[in-house]
Amino acid sequence: MGFGGLGFSLFLLFLLVSSSSAALELNTDGYFISDFLQKMGLTQLQTSAYDFTSPVCSWAGVTCDSDSQNVISFAASSLGLSGSIPELTIGKLSKLQSLDLSNNKITSLSSDFWSLGSHLKTLNLSHNHISGEIPTNIGNFGSLQSLDLSFNNFSGEIPESFNSLGSLEVLRMNQNGLSGVLPKGLLKCENVVSIDVSRNGIVGGLPDGFGASFLKLQSLDLSENGIHGRSSDFSGLKSLTYLNVSGNFFQGSVMGVFQDPLQVIDLSRNQFRGHLSQVHFDNSSFNWSNLVFLDVSENQLSGEFFHDLNSVAKNLKYLNLGHNRFSSQEFPLIQKLSSLEYLNLSKTSLRGRIPSDISQLVSLRTLDLSQNHLNGSIPRLDIKALTVLDVSFNNLTGGIPSSLLAKLPQMEKFNFSFNNLSYCASQLSHTRKTAFQGLLDGCPIAVKPVFVGKKTAKHKGMKLILALTLAFVCCIVGLVCLLIGCRRKTRMWAAKQISYKEEASISGPFSFQTDSTTWVADVKQATAVPVVIFEKPLLNFTFVDLLTATSHFDRGTLLAEGRFGPVYRGFLPGGIQVAVKVLVLGSTMTDQEAARELESLGRIKHPNLVPLSGYCLAGDQRIAIYDYMENGNLQNLLHDLPLGVQTTEDWSTDTWEEDNSAGIQSIGIEGILTSWRFRHKIALGTARALSFLHHGCSPPIIHRDVKASSVYLDSELEPRLSDFGLAKIFGNAAEEHISRGSPGYIPPEFSESENSGPTPKSDVYGFGVVLLELITGKKPVGDDYSGELNLVCWVRGLVRKNQGLRVIDPKIRETGPGKQMEEAVRIGYLCTADLPTKRPSMQQIVGLLKDIEPVVHQ
Repeated sequence: MGFGGLGFSLFLLFLLVSSSSAALELNTDGYFISDFLQKMGLTQLQTSAYDFTSPVCSWAGVTCDSDSQNVISFAASSLGLSGSIPELTIGKLSKLQSLDLSNNKITSLSSDFWSLGSHLKTLNLSHNHISGEIPTNIGNFGSLQSLDLSFNNFSGEIPESFNSLGSLEVLRMNQNGLSGVLPKGLLKCENVVSIDVSRNGIVGGLPDGFGASFLKLQSLDLSENGIHGRSSDFSGLKSLTYLNVSGNFFQGSVMGVFQDPLQVIDLSRNQFRGHLSQVHFDNSSFNWSNLVFLDVSENQLSGEFFHDLNSVAKNLKYLNLGHNRFSSQEFPLIQKLSSLEYLNLSKTSLRGRIPSDISQLVSLRTLDLSQNHLNGSIPRLDIKALTVLDVSFNNLTGGIPSSLLAKLPQMEKFNFSFNNLSYCASQLSHTRKTAFQGLLDGCPIAVKPVFVGKKTAKHKGMKLILALTLAFVCCIVGLVCLLIGCRRKTRMWAAKQISYKEEASISGPFSFQTDSTTWVADVKQATAVPVVIFEKPLLNFTFVDLLTATSHFDRGTLLAEGRFGPVYRGFLPGGIQVAVKVLVLGSTMTDQEAARELESLGRIKHPNLVPLSGYCLAGDQRIAIYDYMENGNLQNLLHDLPLGVQTTEDWSTDTWEEDNSAGIQSIGIEGILTSWRFRHKIALGTARALSFLHHGCSPPIIHRDVKASSVYLDSELEPRLSDFGLAKIFGNAAEEHISRGSPGYIPPEFSESENSGPTPKSDVYGFGVVLLELITGKKPVGDDYSGELNLVCWVRGLVRKNQGLRVIDPKIRETGPGKQMEEAVRIGYLCTADLPTKRPSMQQIVGLLKDIEPVVHQ
């Protein structure tokens, strides 16, 4: 059919719908529904289900009352309806009890929509594009039993008028942009059995009496928000079977959460503490046999975890204890958990061997034992269902079982890297090489038969002797060089300490010079200026110790020169390694005000923030003391250091030099930076840090200078954001200098208006640039771009042309799924939108990055 014929058909369709609508009696339910469908763009294909010449009660999705006079139920799901709901249509169905408009493209609601409230019991608007705040008129729906607003663009706070929804049983508002705190009015919904407000920007604590108000609540999902609370908040939820509070800021003992009749418990990515082993199986009132899902990963749990789950958690299908602070322990007894499908014990301080009877877990699909101290060989792991295996970063030895190697092509994910394993690379051309980094190539030596008979025993013996002699000589030379280097470093360090120890005790002021600035510590007597270390208050450190620790702030100890001032590496007495940041811009604060502000910053703790460990007020100079980050910052690692090249004196490349217990030996961080999974880890950790500053601190903290050089990697390669909160120390002394941002990271609104100041959305822009750096491997500004282009303009231009895959760094392109990287590019695109209102919040960004995390969860 040609274009003209198609247009004519659509015209006839329009006439048919119009005439049918007109034929209906005005101001009847049939008229209102037909008018609604017509104006919302019902397609020709879907019109066949609606015979507008027949009674409305016979139409698809329509149910009428017993007298066939009024519509009491209308379902129009997945019909492609788009735009705003028109006035005088749906809102006029006065007897409606159930309305389902889910899975369409509706953008807003009519003003008379809320007049439906007197009889409505079920309302489903999920999976649309509805924006704006939830109006207080929601309180009109006093008979409502089920409300589903999930997967929309609702924003603002949840209205207090929820206190009128006393009949509500099901509440779903997940995947929106809601903010503020949960209202106290919600506690009036005493009949609710299911609440899901996950993946929003809700902050603050739970309302007082939260647990005691919901005696019938069976399912509670608060995940991926910024909610604070304690385990005691859940006491009183006596009917709860499903609990998910992952990705928040809950604290307290994990013990208080375990209560009957819970079947699903997800506490991951919070700040829970305590010992799981204290949940005594025999004495606890908690019924472990009901438990199906348990995730307590990425918390601060310590001690031992469960030693024997065989006899108590027989129905467990999902167990994740990863990334906690457990004490060193052997593999738990779990071989009888025949229902277990997912097991993650990564970074749980496991030692010893992987038990061979783990193969009895016949349902196991995912096994993650990475980042532990496991030794010995890998067992056969004859588990047919296994599709994901990660044993990386251990001390495993021997070869990879042949039965396991044969299974690899059918597996979704596997990783054996950074062990003492051997494998034959030439036999694994079908697999990803990144899964075998740091292993030994154990291919058998191929000897051509033609030469076998010609080699005499003498030649073989001479060759062996020469090889052994050469190896011995190389070892001796290497040891001698190592000893000389160590002695030289020791002597140089000792000489500097001795030579400056006496000088440090003389009267000041002290003047120091870097490549870009000169700064003065107006200190008359160095021994009279205290140095405060928060966690070691009894140590009597003074400015003398700082001088000695940094070799009198020698250029040889200079790590970097940032916008706030130079940063030095130092060793305080007792072997405390620190990074000393001198805030050279000056401050309008008094000493007491500056001390109070620095101590406040010292109390801010998060796994992805560089902790402020102390300070010194040296005259007008404010000196911040941080934990030392062994692996340098992202700027150095991503741009300034050539990948694969190690230097001997550069502090930022002294990485992956851990002892044997960590299972990592002399592997440069440059190699791991070519992994998509690792770069994603950096992005997600940085996003979590900013999300905590924006949503988890009161008042919120705006970083003001998010950039690659502010992101550091600690000894365990966890990303940590630095320099947060420092701008306030300066008062008004350098507000303009600090707030305008760094080249390449400055959001457009700063250049468009002189009055534009830092906001959370300007931090989002800076994060977006860092994310694009991680994806592309390119600097924000530089010779890679022509004219006025920079990294953001270059990427956004290609994305608009649907060429987003072109921007991905070739070094990581083959190390992960292209769809994940393309989605990450899209997130960077959203973060760097020209208008601040178009940028997502950091809480939303964490959720988006988590959705594409290159870890398979089953």
